[in-house]
Amino acid sequence: MTPHAPQPVRRLRTAEPEPYDFRRPLTLAREHARHLEMAFQRVARQFATQLTARLRVISQVTFEDLELRTYDEYTGGLPTPTAMVLCTLEPSRQTAVLQIPVGAALVWIDYLFGGDGRGDEREGRELTEMEWTLVRELLQHAVSDLEYSFAGITSLSATVRSVQYNPQFVQVVAAQETVLVAVFLLRVGEREDRISFMVPSDLLLGALRSSEGADARSDEERRAAEAAHDDLERAVQDVPVDVAVQFQPVTVHPRDVVNLAVGDVLPLSHPSTQPLDVVVDGIVLARAAAGSHGSRLACQVVTVEEIPA
Repeated sequence: MTPHAPQPVRRLRTAEPEPYDFRRPLTLAREHARHLEMAFQRVARQFATQLTARLRVISQVTFEDLELRTYDEYTGGLPTPTAMVLCTLEPSRQTAVLQIPVGAALVWIDYLFGGDGRGDEREGRELTEMEWTLVRELLQHAVSDLEYSFAGITSLSATVRSVQYNPQFVQVVAAQETVLVAVFLLRVGEREDRISFMVPSDLLLGALRSSEGADARSDEERRAAEAAHDDLERAVQDVPVDVAVQFQPVTVHPRDVVNLAVGDVLPLSHPSTQPLDVVVDGIVLARAAAGSHGSRLACQVVTVEEIPA
């Protein structure tokens, strides 16, 4: 009696697939990520040293994560209120954001005045002018170390400029512009907080790209990369997409939608002589005239639109 052949083991799906926009890739190259993580680890060490020396309490800053996001995604994930400290970067004159919970800053102030770090946890609390002056001086010493931390990447210095408390009202770059967001775990005495540092991605990634020399990969590595690129290109060509042919949309009132009944007529604003839109994922790719192909409805493409980059 022959034993049964082993059944193939299926790998269970652990997560739902996430959409990926090839027009806006938000992935760091491994080599770039390594250089940036080392720089932000130096930032964490220098910041911890500054806090320990000036607050006279043991402070630790641990680098946790580095991501590429859009600025809109970054601000959308921040609590309200929170202290968004705006810093001017030199020599580019761009703006970086150091985000700190207001409660953490108030604990620093308590330590600066010789207190035991109780702070103030009242909801909606903002820094007074005097408190902001103390925090700004403390942070200015901390951001002055950016020049040392990023010396291996680019020339970078920062000046603390102002503070805002509502992330939705702070627009330092365009909403869809990509930014680098470094997240740190901050421990001052017994208190733990997470803080973040946002910098426009083109500032650091541009410096990293310009400093790259000749391709140091071996012939075998280059061939493997080319083969992977070819495989990806072929696979993308076979991905099924939904194509829709549609009239111009018409605007109606909610009461018209709620009261729709069989036999009602919705007038369309689309002229009978105007082609229909050929749409993929909300993007108009072409214009087409309605017609038929045998016994089926069809459309004939009459113009092709330029695909947005």
